[in-house]
Amino acid sequence: MLEECSRVYARIDLDAILYNLENIKKAVPEGVKVTAVIKADGYGHGAVPIAKIMEDIDYIWGYATATAEEAFELRDAGIKKPILVLGYTFPYAYSRMLDEGIRPAVFRVDMLDELCERVKKKRANGFTGKMPVHIAVDTGMSRIGVRPDDFGASFVEKAMSMDELEVEGIFTHFARADEADLTNAHEREKVFADFLERLCKESGKKIPICHCANSASIIDFGQASMDMVRAGIILYGLWPSDEVARDRVLLKPALSLHSHIVYIKDVPENTPVSYGGTFVTDRLTRIATIPVGYADGYPRSLSNKGYVLIHGAKAPILGRVCMDQFMVDITHIPEAKEGDEVTLIGRNGDEVLSMEELGDMSHRFNYELACDINKRVPRIYFNDGQRI
Repeated sequence: MLEECSRVYARIDLDAILYNLENIKKAVPEGVKVTAVIKADGYGHGAVPIAKIMEDIDYIWGYATATAEEAFELRDAGIKKPILVLGYTFPYAYSRMLDEGIRPAVFRVDMLDELCERVKKKRANGFTGKMPVHIAVDTGMSRIGVRPDDFGASFVEKAMSMDELEVEGIFTHFARADEADLTNAHEREKVFADFLERLCKESGKKIPICHCANSASIIDFGQASMDMVRAGIILYGLWPSDEVARDRVLLKPALSLHSHIVYIKDVPENTPVSYGGTFVTDRLTRIATIPVGYADGYPRSLSNKGYVLIHGAKAPILGRVCMDQFMVDITHIPEAKEGDEVTLIGRNGDEVLSMEELGDMSHRFNYELACDINKRVPRIYFNDGQRI
C-alpha cells in the first residue's frame, strides 16, 4: 500500500504507454512520424512524465498540446522535442513560443501578421531564425482552420511568402473518423488531399509535414497517415469510440484508480443512505465508506448505479456520491475490513472496471472521465514495475 496516498491515487503504468506506442508505430506505414498528443495534462495521466519517456524515441516527432501554457510546462520540465499547439494561441505567448521552438496552429490573417512582427523585433536584436507554423484547415469540423477554398489557398500562399515564417506543416482534423461507416472520413481526407495537391501545383512547393490522422484514423484508416499521425486517446490505452475495431491495434489501459475503506457499519432495514435518502436499505446491510467524491472528479452521476471492486467482487454504490465520500454495499463481501483496497477504475482480482464502462454508467465520455480526475488525486508512476 502507498501509505501517503491511502485516500486515493491514480496509478499510471508508463510501460503500458510504451506498449501502446509500439503498437501504434506498427499500425502506421514505414517512415511516418508520430506526434504524441498530451494536451489536458496527458488526458489526465500527466503530460511531463509521459513526454520524458518519449524524448529518446526516434519516430516520435514531438508533442501536441491544446494551449501555449501546456507547451510552456513541458519546456519548463526540460522537454526538448518540437511542440505543436493545436488550438488558438493568443499574442502574449508568441515571443516565448518563438524563443522555445513551439509551433502555433495558424488560421487567421492577423495571426500571421502578429507573428511576423514578433520575428522582426527579435531580428532587430540579432535573431536569425524563423517562426515554424502549422496551418490548420477546416474540412468539416467547423471549429478552427481555413476552408480548403480560394481564400484558404491565398492564406497559405501569404504564409509561405512571409520571410519571417516557416510553413513546416499543414493539418486537418476529422469529425467522424471514429464511426463504423468511414464514408465521411474518406470524403474529408480526399478534400484535404486535393487541397494539398492544389497548393503544391500553385506554389511549386510541398509543405514538409502534412497530417490529418487522429487516434481513430490510426486504427481504421491507414490511408490518412500522410507524413505524420497524431496519437491521442489510444496512447493511454483507451478507445476513441465503441465503433472502432479493437483487434488491429493492441492497447493496455495506463491508468487505474484506487482508494481504501475507511469505515464499515451494519445498518438495519429501512435505513436511508447519503443526501436526500435516495437509497433506503431493504435488509440488514453492511456499508463501507470510501473517501472519494465528485471533488476528485469521481462522477456524482454514479449515485445509486455505479460500483467499485473490493476483494475481486463488485460493491454497488448506495445513495448519492458526496463531494468527498460515497458508500457501497459490502454485505456479500464478508472478508472486507477497514483499510482494504478499493479499485474505482482498473483490475481487482478477476474483475475489471474499465474507463469505458465507468463512462457508460455515468453517462460520460471516457475522454472526459479521464480528464476530470483532478489535481486532488495524486498520480503515482510506475516503470518496469517499479515506482518512480
